[in-house]
Amino acid sequence: MKITVIGAGNSGLAMAAYLSYQGHCINLWNRSLCNIKDIQDTNKIYIEGIIQGDPQINLATNDIKKAINDCNLIFVTTPANSHKDIATQLAPYLNHNHTVILHPGRTFGILEFLQTLEENGCTSPPQIAETQTIVFTCRKISTNSVHIFNLKKDVLISSLFNDSDKIISKLPSCLQNYYKAVSSFFTTSFGNVGMILHVLPVLLNAGWIECEDINFKYYYAGITPTISSLLEKLDNERLTVAQAYGVNLESLKEWLCRSYQIEGKNLYDCIHNVESYKYIDAPKSLNHRYLYEDIPTGLVPLEAAGKIRNVQTPLTTHIIDLANHLLEYDFRENGRNISTLNYLKNKDL
Repeated sequence: MKITVIGAGNSGLAMAAYLSYQGHCINLWNRSLCNIKDIQDTNKIYIEGIIQGDPQINLATNDIKKAINDCNLIFVTTPANSHKDIATQLAPYLNHNHTVILHPGRTFGILEFLQTLEENGCTSPPQIAETQTIVFTCRKISTNSVHIFNLKKDVLISSLFNDSDKIISKLPSCLQNYYKAVSSFFTTSFGNVGMILHVLPVLLNAGWIECEDINFKYYYAGITPTISSLLEKLDNERLTVAQAYGVNLESLKEWLCRSYQIEGKNLYDCIHNVESYKYIDAPKSLNHRYLYEDIPTGLVPLEAAGKIRNVQTPLTTHIIDLANHLLEYDFRENGRNISTLNYLKNKDL
C-alpha cells in the first residue's frame, strides 16, 4: 500500500518505520524540514526494540500536497493540538476517496478536524476516524531513528458514521489485528487515557522536571502511590462524564491490563507492571505535549462535555486552573471547548 504519515515525532517515526519495514510505500510529511533532513538524505529510518532494521521510505517532505499524492490512506500522528492546522493545510487536497486516521484523536478530534475542513472549503470530506491512543509504545531517539518498545492490543478506533469495521479493513494487514472497532466516537473520545496519565504527574513533578541536574523515569519514579490515587479520582470523573453520554468505559486500570496484558491490584501496581514504562524518561521541560496537547484536547473538552450534561468535574477544573496559572496560558480559550461541542449539536451527529 501507498500510505502518508503526517508528523515525524515519536508516533510518526514509529508508524513510518514499522509500515516501511512491513513492505509498504511510505510518504512522510513534517512541518519542519530540519527535523527530517537526515531521513531525506538516505530515505531510511532506523528502528530498534521489538524489531530492528533500517527500512527505506519513499519520500520525506514538508510539502503536504506531495506527501498525499496518490495516497488514499493518511495517518495523522502529530500531537492533537496540531490537528486544526493540519486540517487547514489538507483541506484543498482531500476528497471522499481519502481515509484519514487521527492517531490518536484525543477527545473530539473527529469533530474539530471535520469542522476545520469544512471551514476551509473542503466540500467532499474524507472518511475520518480517530483512535483512542497510539498503537505504539515508542520513543524517538534521533531525527531518523526510533525505539519501538511494544504494540498495544485492541486500540479502539471509531468514525463519525459507524463504519469503523470498514476503516479497519482499509488498514495494512500488519496493523489490523491491533485495532478494535467501536460504534461511537464518544467511546474513543472519552476513552482518551492520555489526559489522565500525562497532565497531573507532570504538574506535580514540575520542580523535578525544571531541575537540570535531575533525570528520572516518568512512570516509574514520577507516578507514586499518592499520585496514582489522585489519578484514579480524575479517571472517575472521565468515566462519569462518559456515562452521561450513554457510554460505559473501562477504567484506566482496566485499560492498562487489557492493552499490556498485565495484572495489578491497583492503578499504581498496574503502571509499574508495564515493562516498557520502565524506560520512558520524564519530560525535560514543562513546554511539553503532555501539557500543551493533553490539556486543550483532553481535559478541556472533558470539562466542557460535563458542563453540557450538568456533570461536576471539580478535579478536572482544578487541574486546568493550576496549569493556566503555572504556565500563564489559557488552555480553555485555546482548546476544544464548548464551541467544538456546539458543532456536534449543529450537525446533529
